[in-house]
Amino acid sequence: MTTAHHQLPGSVRTFGQLLSATRRGARLARLLATAQLHTWGAPSALVDRAEHVVSELAANAVRHGRVPGRDFRLALTLTEGARSTAGRCIALALLVEVTDALGERLPRPDPTPSPSRDSGHGLLLVAHFADAWGTRPFPPGGKTVWAELWTVPGHQCQSSPLRSSVIDTD
Repeated sequence: MTTAHHQLPGSVRTFGQLLSATRRGARLARLLATAQLHTWGAPSALVDRAEHVVSELAANAVRHGRVPGRDFRLALTLTEGARSTAGRCIALALLVEVTDALGERLPRPDPTPSPSRDSGHGLLLVAHFADAWGTRPFPPGGKTVWAELWTVPGHQCQSSPLRSSVIDTD
């Protein structure tokens, strides 16, 4: 499914950090993300959802995207004022991006997760907590797994978009 949204005038905040591709680095990614979102004054419901998403994407980067000697990257972009193609106002759009060094291994949700297995549920959690997610290549050989989390108020947005972008949610 492809969803388009328009960014409207508003603030954009960014954060990025390289982290070691270890369990400790994945834990630090989650802690840094939640601290940064609290610093930005993001609503607690958005912070809670983001914490789950960052935790899963960082763990996957360490578990499935690790190349010895290479770090992974966490990036957050918080944008105020976006509008979905359905005309719903998105007060805040949080883009979470985790980039690792192993581009030939793309994430795939397990269509039949088993409760008895210790792994295989992460992408289902990402799909549950995120409004959209996907992957894109990160040259020369890595990949970025991204997720968008939105807050949607009940009023109409401004009518003139500044910039339009398409989000591929397949």
